[in-house]
Formats: sequence, C-alpha cells, structure tokens
Amino acid sequence: MLLITHDFTDPYFNLASEEYFLRESDDEIIYLWRNENAVIVGKHQNTIEEVNQHYIDEHGIKVVRRLTGGGAVFHDINNINYSVILKYEKGLFSNYGLFTKPICEYLNTLGVAAELNGRNDITIEGLKFSGNAQAVVDGRIMHHGTLLFSSNQSDIEGALKPSKLKIESKGVKSVRSRVTNISSHLAKTMTTEEFMSGLYDFFKRTLPECTPYSLSSKDVEAIQKLADSKYSTWNWNYGNSPKYELSVQKKYDFGLVDVRLNVASGVIKDIKIFGDYFAVKDIAEIETALAGCPHNPDAVGRVLDSFIIDKYISHMSSEELTHLITCM
Repeated sequence: MLLITHDFTDPYFNLASEEYFLRESDDEIIYLWRNENAVIVGKHQNTIEEVNQHYIDEHGIKVVRRLTGGGAVFHDINNINYSVILKYEKGLFSNYGLFTKPICEYLNTLGVAAELNGRNDITIEGLKFSGNAQAVVDGRIMHHGTLLFSSNQSDIEGALKPSKLKIESKGVKSVRSRVTNISSHLAKTMTTEEFMSGLYDFFKRTLPECTPYSLSSKDVEAIQKLADSKYSTWNWNYGNSPKYELSVQKKYDFGLVDVRLNVASGVIKDIKIFGDYFAVKDIAEIETALAGCPHNPDAVGRVLDSFIIDKYISHMSSEELTHLITCM
C-alpha cells in the first residue's frame, strides 16, 4: 500500500490525481492532499444550483466536478482531504464505517470524540467536519472525504449559498449541515500542517504495510495533462450538469427582465426573454442566436456582443444581459 502526500494545491490537479491513481495504478493507496479555495461539486449535480457564482468569481474560487456522487463541499488550504483506493471487493461500497474508522481513531488520540453520523458524515458533538463519498471504476474503489481543520466559515457559507433562482433539474441537491472545525475541539493548539503530518504518521504506524511514495515526474506530467484536458474545463465542471430549466428575473431602473431557458449538456436549447422594458428591435433575434450556445459567460457574451443590446432592451448593456442569462 502506497502512502502519498505532496505540496500541490491546485484543485484541478488534485481532482485529476485521484482519477489518475484510480485508473492508472494497480496499487492500494492512501492519499493526503489539500486544495486552495475551491468548490467541489458531486458527479451528478447541477453546478449552478450549488454555487454562488458571483461570490466565487469575486473571490477567485475555482469550481471542480469530482468523480463521486453526493453534495457540494468547500475546500481551502485549512481543509485536509484523504483518499483511499483499493481493489474493489463485495461489501466495500457504502461501507463508510470501515473507511472512516482510522480518521475517528486518530482524532481519539487527540482527545476528540469523533463518530460516523448518518450515512457518510463524520461529526464532533453532532456537528459535521467531514463529508465522504465513493466511486467504483474498473474493479477499483475510491473512498474520499474532507477534514475541516480550520477552514474559513464565511467562505464556506458564501461560496455554497446559491442565488435565489428558480431551477428545475434532475441534479442531486446538496443537503446542508451545521459544520465545525476540528481545531475548535482540540485541547492543544495545532497547525493544519501539524495535524496533517500527525495523520500521515498515524497511518504509517497503524498500517505497517504502508510505503511512503512521492510523485514522479511521469506522474505529475500525466496528472497535469488530465487536469488540463478535463478537470479545468467548463465542459466537465458546468457543461456536464444534468438537463435543467432555469428562470431568473431582475428589476433594473429601466424595467424588469425575465429570462427562461432550457439547458441540456451545458448548451442552451431554447430561451425566451420577457419583461416590461422598451425596445426598438425584436428580442426574438437574440433568442434565436443564443439557441445552441454553451451556457457560460464567454460563449453567451460573444453572441451578445454581435448585437447592439440597447436596441432590443432599452438601456441594457451586453454585459448586464450576459450576467443575467448565465446567473453571474
């Protein structure tokens, strides 16, 4: 069994590394890693339902879709992620007690009473600090989870509080729980690095078969290639969302604009723009041009920049309409 950790904090790279280890390695693996600020959405979720896009853009937070199901979670440098990859055997999938037991045991050594609560959360005094999920790929199982050590609570709340949009989709909705940081329950002050190092040593001590492993240049190159081609792309992180219908309205000084659209595979299939605004030209021209356009700010902006928007919605700019259509 390989015991892996490293200093890479790019969430695109780290989510790609999980898939790389899952698909390309035959070894059993325990993997500890951290991300810079990011929202990690579940495989089956509709991304725009889960994030506050304006907050994310304003704070430079990345959005990445993972391979496993479940709800959206926030990562920052003071959250530790652990991944366990094994050969799949009957009884492993959904056996969260087995995979979370070492985490609870390590916390017990620090005087913290942690326990598995419900299906896949680890809690302290009923407060969640760890969400866990699993995936089975090509005869191998990956279990991974978050460990909130001293994460910024305002960023968690801001990034995971989506705008009040009317969205109908088949995406899996997140269930928000009251969360806590591990650091708040320790008798002795520790840094995130000290906690992570202690967990690494705990695995080495309690699992003698563990062999420390450092990423090779070949590993890094392959992971980065996967990050660039998949995990950093709009198609994977937003376009891979389930089909959804979106209704968003906003009141401006010049009137109300009401946008209704259907999106499938990340592409606008049809769109209608209503409101009590004034116009010189028929808004249907813009609606027709947007059909078939990816539902992202760059693509929508390029389409709208070919129109003088003020002629279609008096006093509105291309940027304002782009932001409204893409829920920014």
